[in-house]
Amino acid sequence: MQVDFYQLSRDPVDQVLPAIAARILAMGARLLVVAQEPDRLERISAGLWNGPPDSFLAHGHAGEAGEGHQPILLGASCDAANGARHVALADGLWREQALDFDRVFHFFDDSTIEAARASWRALAKRDGIESRYFKQDGRKWLQMA
Repeated sequence: MQVDFYQLSRDPVDQVLPAIAARILAMGARLLVVAQEPDRLERISAGLWNGPPDSFLAHGHAGEAGEGHQPILLGASCDAANGARHVALADGLWREQALDFDRVFHFFDDSTIEAARASWRALAKRDGIESRYFKQDGRKWLQMA
């Protein structure tokens, strides 16, 4: 399984996530987006409405009718009612349940960098996990590790 760490230094997650979500949908896959704060999920939802470039990325919220049919599901836990095999941890908090997915996108910023480093070190000790680290460089992402 693959865990991609994304250090947000320029843009917030609600501006970055739509491009990644669009790539996942283009592969025919589904995505679960996890964050504890409802206001963060609302900002991400707004970003998906204006996905790259100026397109709508279909999505819904966990607990709403039709959640199982949503290609992108937003929720507070790693319960993928939509059958997603990709999960985006959008609030900087690592969740062990993310390891049940095929691929994890772990977004963090300066306020959660120490926890991300601890997660990186812990995952490095586990078999079967490939971790990669990406950092923003202007509008591009550079793979650092």
